Amino acid sequence: MAVNKFMTARDAIARVKDGDRIMVGGFGLKGTPFPLVRELGKSARKNLTVISNDLGSPNEGLGVLLTNKQIKTLIGSYYNWNIEAVHAYYNGEIEVTLVPQGTLAESIRAAGAGIPAYYTAASAGTDLGRDKEIREFGGKKYVLEQAIYADIALIEARKADRLGNLVYSKTARNFNPAMAAAAKYTIALVHEIVETGELDPESIITPHVYVSAIVKE
Repeated sequence: MAVNKFMTARDAIARVKDGDRIMVGGFGLKGTPFPLVRELGKSARKNLTVISNDLGSPNEGLGVLLTNKQIKTLIGSYYNWNIEAVHAYYNGEIEVTLVPQGTLAESIRAAGAGIPAYYTAASAGTDLGRDKEIREFGGKKYVLEQAIYADIALIEARKADRLGNLVYSKTARNFNPAMAAAAKYTIALVHEIVETGELDPESIITPHVYVSAIVKE
């Protein structure tokens, strides 16, 4: 018997607990599941670790979670867009782990593939590679990076079928498929739902086995 994965944003976000590690898809304004983020902002959840490329703008998008003081730690690449995140870090209100953008994507992908760690040259010889294991291959230095996992992933997709298979829209795909596979529980915001069998199998990027809950926008 097929499991019914369709629910409201409120019911889906009720799965989040204090202290959870939350991955949120998106790059700038593309591919971010804003209704799910807004619902999380309305919740009383706190001490969250948010894993995302950026943190939106002040009091907008993911920035709402910072305004609400729901965030304990940020893991991502680009936070200067939200100057409040910079101020919160220097005021000691949050912890921040900066990760090169390509390393962030690969670390999330590695988690979904069951790879606990891997070597990359991206941060070798920089502050971001400090205090990490370094090995030399072919005369070049590489940094050991650990996979990045999450308890919950909040992602956005263009379409879902009744099983939960997902397709994406152009650049809105970005981090979303990798995050879907790297979390224990994945909540997908979708814009359209079709019957099982209507999606071209070649267009399905995220198989339904990675999708725990679906919210129709």
